[in-house]
Amino acid sequence: MSVPDTMKAQVFYEPEKMELETKPVPEIGPEEVLVKVHATGICGSDVAYYFGKSSVGTESGKGPLVLGHELSGTIVKMGAVAEEKGGFSIGDPVVVNPVQSDVNSPWTQKGKSNVDLGTVVGVSVDGGFAEYCASHWFWTVPVPKTLDLTLAASTEPLACGLYAVRNLNIEKGQFVTIFGPGPIGIMMVQMAKIYGAGKVCLVGTRDERLNVGKEVGADFVVNTKDTSSPNYVEDLAGFIMDNNGGELADRSIAATSALAAINQSVATAGKSSTIVIFGLPGDDDVHSFPAMECMLNDKTIRYSWLAPDTWPEAVDLIATGKVVVEPVQSFHFGIDNLSESIRKVRDREDNAIKPMMINE
Repeated sequence: MSVPDTMKAQVFYEPEKMELETKPVPEIGPEEVLVKVHATGICGSDVAYYFGKSSVGTESGKGPLVLGHELSGTIVKMGAVAEEKGGFSIGDPVVVNPVQSDVNSPWTQKGKSNVDLGTVVGVSVDGGFAEYCASHWFWTVPVPKTLDLTLAASTEPLACGLYAVRNLNIEKGQFVTIFGPGPIGIMMVQMAKIYGAGKVCLVGTRDERLNVGKEVGADFVVNTKDTSSPNYVEDLAGFIMDNNGGELADRSIAATSALAAINQSVATAGKSSTIVIFGLPGDDDVHSFPAMECMLNDKTIRYSWLAPDTWPEAVDLIATGKVVVEPVQSFHFGIDNLSESIRKVRDREDNAIKPMMINE
């Protein structure tokens, strides 16, 4: 398969400065593959980087850098080691796990690569808002040839959400509350049901997002802010108890970094409950919980970070249709319109949940 010398790429330099440029196609090392990018999703972190709300993972905290870490595509070139060890063929459809830790790290070998970060595609090295992207073979994940590569591009956020749902240790029939109807929260609704939840309650502040959660299987949706909403609930704890046999939630996930929601996820979880905090905190955020109340009710509070060892299952969930990602893939756009699409996500325009860049 012939590969051109140059490609289009959106190059981020500093907040609100991103340029569509023609640059050389990435050179790959012996352990890398070159992926022709089909689709890349906009993550909330891309929005934060673009508007200067969070620094990127480069030494300077700025560019030049090609953002984008939720990508799918096809292999068009392989290094010698990648060809020997990866089992790939030219033209194979793949998704890229952007967290590319040292393959020989003891933490990677234990299946905990998330606590021993190496390079991160689209954060510390060039990513998927381009026509081509380099990836280490070990972190390049094959997908079925029958799977639509646009849908496959949502594997990364799904894999992260899957790790959080696994960490809940849901027991069959339990009441699960999910705070934050973003793309991952909406996917978590579906995964909680797959993992045995009896009832799932999705909590947020925007009906347009909550309604998507209802479409994919949430038993209850609750708006805690808009008093004019038909989904408005003033007393969330009371609502949960009314729908859970007089008990608070058995399991709870904070799929948002909002401190009020995190505190509420702990307060509305009941006896012998497990609470998973998933939303990425700000640098100065402090989480504070009532110790005696948590101890006397034997609550487990844990965090969930990235997606160690969840990628094959995440691919299968999309490929088999057990988790539908179409409802969160808001709209498609071309590489020329990346900045505009990022602004739509920031401004919550047209319910832009997860816009997808598509290379034609």
